[in-house]
Amino acid sequence: MNLNSIVSGAINAVNPQVAVMIQQSTGSTTGADGSQIPTYNTIPAFGQMQSLSASDLKRLEAMGIQSVQQKIYLNGDYEGIFRVLGKGGDMLTIGNYTYLVSAVLERWPDWVSLGITMQVS
Repeated sequence: MNLNSIVSGAINAVNPQVAVMIQQSTGSTTGADGSQIPTYNTIPAFGQMQSLSASDLKRLEAMGIQSVQQKIYLNGDYEGIFRVLGKGGDMLTIGNYTYLVSAVLERWPDWVSLGITMQVS
């Protein structure tokens, strides 16, 4: 049961969803100079942006992340950097800004809550 979909109608009345372009990491290719060039599968979606809770801030602070951070709820399964499995590095474009998925704060079968960090253009 996707609880995020069930409650999103009520939440949208107070905090509307935003359009998101998800760049889901598919690995990388090797450039002519030998450098690694990340590759992505782009997926259009809508997400619920919210402020980080005190516990979310502590978690990201413990990871050494100090910059513009937000939380977003999305239907689906997306990753922060997951070195053990060689996965992650997903990026989100929201308006004119690009964010790196820096942490998965909650993971459920049908939706996730992500800590995202704004990137310098």
